[in-house]
Amino acid sequence: MDTRFTDIINLIKISRANAIKTVNAELINLYWNIGEYISKKMEQSEWGQSIVKELAVFIQTTEPEIKGFSDKNLWRMKQFYETYKDFQKLSPVVREISWTHNLLIFSRCKSIQEKEFYLKLVKQENYSKRELDRQISSSLFERTMIGNLNLSI
Repeated sequence: MDTRFTDIINLIKISRANAIKTVNAELINLYWNIGEYISKKMEQSEWGQSIVKELAVFIQTTEPEIKGFSDKNLWRMKQFYETYKDFQKLSPVVREISWTHNLLIFSRCKSIQEKEFYLKLVKQENYSKRELDRQISSSLFERTMIGNLNLSI
């Protein structure tokens, strides 16, 4: 490779990575906002469970090119919002990792401490989905907490 142009290649790669991060954060914001909207409508008894299915069908019918808004995914968005709404310090972190990583964490981890542990770990270590899944399955959080308890005894 011609080394005269490596700086330009690096600029391109950095800009692409930044663009992906920006798009991801915006998607997470969208999913958060949809989850919040659905949650509040249900909380105020304006919407029942069947409305979410109707919403999914409406989106698919009126905007067939918009993908990813099945009733199952809409329920996940609601669950996502409800999982983190009371934890302001985690709100920025969930926007820095992918939706796939978020799904794994909030659907498989039990406590908010465990969720926070894996959110920060994914951000810090840049885990792939497969690696995150492996770490959760191997109970890294529990092993780390036990290790910390043993150190303090």
